[in-house]
Amino acid sequence: MSNAIYTPPTPVNEPVKGYSKDSSERKELLATYNNMLNQTINVPMYIGDQLVETNNKVKMSPPHDHQHILGEFNMGTKQHVNDAIDAALAAREKWASLAWEQRAAIFLRAADLLAGPFRAKMNAATMLAQSKNVMQAEIDAACELIDFFRFNVAYMHQIYKDQPGSNPSMWNRLEYRPLEGFVFAISPFNFTSICANLCAAPAMMGNVVVWKPAESQVYSAKVIMELFKEAGLPDGVINMVTVDGPDAGDVVFKHPDFAALHFTGSTGVFQHLWKEIGTNLSTYKTYPRIVGETGGKDFIIAHKSANVADVATGISRGAFEFQGQKCSAASRAYIPSNKSEAILALVKEQVSSFKMGSPGDTSNFVNAVIDERAFDKIAGFIDYVKESKDATFLIGGGYDKSKGYFIEPTVIVTEDPKFKTMCEEIFGPVMTIYVYPENDYEKTLKLLDETSEYALTGAIFAVERYAIDTAFKMLENAAGNFYINDKPTGAVVGQQPFGGARKSGTNDKAGSYMNLLRFVSARTIKETFVPATDYKYEFLG
Repeated sequence: MSNAIYTPPTPVNEPVKGYSKDSSERKELLATYNNMLNQTINVPMYIGDQLVETNNKVKMSPPHDHQHILGEFNMGTKQHVNDAIDAALAAREKWASLAWEQRAAIFLRAADLLAGPFRAKMNAATMLAQSKNVMQAEIDAACELIDFFRFNVAYMHQIYKDQPGSNPSMWNRLEYRPLEGFVFAISPFNFTSICANLCAAPAMMGNVVVWKPAESQVYSAKVIMELFKEAGLPDGVINMVTVDGPDAGDVVFKHPDFAALHFTGSTGVFQHLWKEIGTNLSTYKTYPRIVGETGGKDFIIAHKSANVADVATGISRGAFEFQGQKCSAASRAYIPSNKSEAILALVKEQVSSFKMGSPGDTSNFVNAVIDERAFDKIAGFIDYVKESKDATFLIGGGYDKSKGYFIEPTVIVTEDPKFKTMCEEIFGPVMTIYVYPENDYEKTLKLLDETSEYALTGAIFAVERYAIDTAFKMLENAAGNFYINDKPTGAVVGQQPFGGARKSGTNDKAGSYMNLLRFVSARTIKETFVPATDYKYEFLG
């Protein structure tokens, strides 16, 4: 019998390994990478206690070498989605009634397994199929996911501890119930940690989940499911299906037990799903929770007092790490005329020194974009610039998909602050810079705020404090994550809860208790110790 109020371990951010030359972690990771590169795997669907295969096999290849075959996954049908929902609902009662500390222990174990024996495999899978370099894989697939597991346990404990006050002769309590039904998690290709957290966070709070990963992330999704299994997650709590989006949606959003959507992906898809949920609202047992993080057109603005090296490095790192395939990646910059020449020269110098190629070569800073569709879209923007009279290339502008989907890190300079690449989401290694008159700072802040429909991340570089304060106030709604003298990427769980508003999402802040609160339904309980025995109040006398 459990008769104690438990306190979970105090979370600490997982240290990022350096992978320096001749280090043990570098040798282990590259050996694992090469071993996995030369294997072919078959990724099943995980439905209840079954590993499900189909006759519809889809090949998996590295983006940086699309002729090489890593293996295949099994494409499912609407029936498999139905089966996953049934498996989830069958597991719900037992999982929801399990004591919170037992659920917590599973994910704490998952964190330690990932920090140890699963680390190299998870990182290598992310390098292979998502084309991340060693460091980008380490901070994502290992460290951030470990942090999600550990900090979310602490946030869960914090939520459960939040209880109302009570007057004499009564006791008020709050119970945080799992949602009534199942959660549908849809995850993107670009962050392995986000993919796992989209299904793990609701599950930690006692929910059951049907998870649809992006096709280009299925390779590391298999490792995630293996990690959950090794950590002791019961069958049916998280079910992974690989199906076409419309097929999944046609089943999920018409099911009466649909209780929540946990989503990261494109703005267009999210808006379509929201409409679909609204259309079927009368079908559901309860109003579904909708939690989503979508696109961005993230900015950097420098004041005339800014340090040149700070700004240039913020642009180089903020725009081009993981080939700009981060929702938070800097995509547009506004720099003052008094510092523009020096900033542009340093950006050009830094970007020109980037090496591009396979993640298996640790000297490469830039790798391939995720697939041919992304390649063609980004190349289309570059071609538009080549034909335009309103912009020029500072550096880059080349691309080649003969072996892998490689696009040169590209910096564009424009005299038009509403130029196409200043306004539209690109999601690739393309940065556009507008040079503004150094004394038009507030005018440019207003321009920046009105240029994009998104509001995910942004950064201000300045030495002058009044300038920082002005930007902080004028850009209040322009970014859910606002950075001062730093690049607008790299949010850390437990330090910078992540999410944006406007067309960037519901701003429910992954990496904080706010996100977990969306996946519980509170029940207020009032117990009176000495009930009234007469209906008459004093005012009746």
